[in-house]
Amino acid sequence: MNDDAVATFDLETVLRFSEVALAALGAAREEIDALNVYPVPDGDTGTNLFLTFESARNLMLERIEGDPDGDLRVALTGFARGALLGARGNSGVILSQLVGALLKRIGEAGPHDRSALVFAEGLARATEASYAAVGQPVEGTILSVAKAASEAAARAAAVSHNRLGHVIRAAASAARDALDRTPEQLQVLKDAGVVDAGGRGLCVILDAAETAVTGKRPIGSTAPLGARAIPVPLPTGDLTPEGPAYEVMYLLDADDEAIPRLRRALAPLGDSLVVVGGDGLWNVHVHVDDVGAAVEAGIEAGRPYRIRVTHFAEQVERRGGHLAPARTGRKVVVVAAGAGLEELFAQAGASVVPARPGRRPSTGQILEAIRDAGAAEMIVLPNDPDSIAVAEAAAQAVRDEGGTRVAVIPTSAQVQGLAALAVHEPGRTFEEDVLHMTSAARHARSGAVTVAARRAMTTAGPCEPGDVLGVIEGDFVVVGDDLFHVATRVLERLLGGGGELVTFVAGADGTTLAERCASYLAAEHPTVDVVVYDGGQERYPLLVGVE
Repeated sequence: MNDDAVATFDLETVLRFSEVALAALGAAREEIDALNVYPVPDGDTGTNLFLTFESARNLMLERIEGDPDGDLRVALTGFARGALLGARGNSGVILSQLVGALLKRIGEAGPHDRSALVFAEGLARATEASYAAVGQPVEGTILSVAKAASEAAARAAAVSHNRLGHVIRAAASAARDALDRTPEQLQVLKDAGVVDAGGRGLCVILDAAETAVTGKRPIGSTAPLGARAIPVPLPTGDLTPEGPAYEVMYLLDADDEAIPRLRRALAPLGDSLVVVGGDGLWNVHVHVDDVGAAVEAGIEAGRPYRIRVTHFAEQVERRGGHLAPARTGRKVVVVAAGAGLEELFAQAGASVVPARPGRRPSTGQILEAIRDAGAAEMIVLPNDPDSIAVAEAAAQAVRDEGGTRVAVIPTSAQVQGLAALAVHEPGRTFEEDVLHMTSAARHARSGAVTVAARRAMTTAGPCEPGDVLGVIEGDFVVVGDDLFHVATRVLERLLGGGGELVTFVAGADGTTLAERCASYLAAEHPTVDVVVYDGGQERYPLLVGVE
C-alpha cells in the first residue's frame, strides 16, 4: 500500500499487521527480556509482550473463521479481547489497554473515514486510557513512548492529507526518539545503561504497523541490544527486601462502576497497579506482599478467575538455575505438518504438535507438549520459520517455571526436523545432543514443490493461480506448469552443492510425484541414496531434503 495515497483500514491490512508484528516481537523477544530492569528486573517483558500479542492474534483468527462475511469489526473485537484475556505482566496488560482503545476507535469509524485521522485519534485515546489504567504512572516507560507517538500522529494527521502511512511513520519515529530518552526520565534505566523494555516493545509494534501499511521497513529503527552496553543490574525496586514479594494477576468479571473502588482497595497494598478492560471484563495486575488481600479485593468487586501468582525471589532463582530439577530423562517435541509426518516423528519417540496451513501451533500448544513430556531436558524442533519464535517463547516460559532445561533448534523445514531427529541420542550429554542435532539440521538443505493459489510476484517471477512453484530454503526459485519438471529442477539445484542422501516427503494430494522423483534420482544420480516417506502434508505435493 502506497503511503502517498489515501489509505483505509481493511481486513487484509489488519491480518498482515498481526503477522508482521508477531514475527517482529518474536525476533526481538530476547533483546527486550534483557532490557527488562523496571519495575522488576526479572527479564520477561519481551516474552510477556509476545504472548499477549499472540493471544490477540489467535482469537482474532478464530473470530474470522466463524464470520463468513469477513467483517473488519469482528476481527478488531476479537483482537482486542484476545489481548485482554491473554495479557501477561505489567507491560502486557498496558499493551492490551493500548490495543483495545485504538481498535475501538477504528471500529467506530465509518467506511469512508478509516484513515490517518482515525488512527491518530485512536492512538491518542489509547495513550489516555493506558495512563488512566495505571495506579501511579511513571515517565520513562511504555507510557512515555505511547504519548510521544500519539502526539506525533496528531501533528502528522493535521497536515498529511489523509496519508495513513505518513501518520504511522511519524508515530513510529517519535516513539523511537522517546525510547532513547527513557534513561533520562527514569534513573534505574540510566544506572543499568538500558532503555525501557516495554517502550522498546511498543516501538517494534509501531514499526510493524508501518511495514504492514506501506510495505517498507522503517529507516533508523532502534539499535539492537548488541549495540548497547547492558551491565547486569543490581536487584532494585520489587526485588529488595522492602519491595513487594509477589506479582498477582487475574481476570475479573465486574460491573464498570465497581472498578474505581477496586483500584482504591488495591493501591495501598503495593505498586505496579494496572487495571484494564471494560464492558464487564477486566484484567488486574499488581505487585503486593499480601496475595490474599489482593484477591479478596477482586472478590468484593466481582468474580476473579485465572488467578496467577508469581514469587519474585523464586522466579529469579529459577532464572539463575539455583533450583534443582525434579524431572528426569530427555525428550524431543516436534511440530509436524501432516498426518504421515506426525506418525514418522512419533515412531522416532518424539512428542508431536500438529500444524496445518494457516494453523501454526500457538505458544500454549508447544508449552503444553513440553510440560506433558515430563522430562528434565527437552529439545524442540519447530520445523517452520514462523514457528521458531513461538517455540522460543514456550521454552522461556518453561525455563521460568524451573526444573527443566529446554533448547530450541531453529529448524525451518520438516526435512530439517527429520535430519535432526535421526541423530538424536539421549545417551550423550544434553549439550552434545543439541550440537549434533543442530549440525544435522543445518546440513540438510530443503526444497519443496507447491501450487500457486493466487496471482503474485515471486523471486522467480510472476505466477498465476495453478502455476507450479519450486522452493529452495524458503525462496521461490522456479515457476512452471508441470509438477515433475519443476521438482527435478529443484532437485538438481539442491544437488549442485553436493549430497549423499535425498529424502522425499510425499504430500496429501495423492500424486506419484515422490516415486517419479526417486526413479529420476536413481537414473541420473545412482550414487546418491534416497528415501521416500508419506508425509500427508497439505498444499505441498513434495518436500525435499538433501544431506
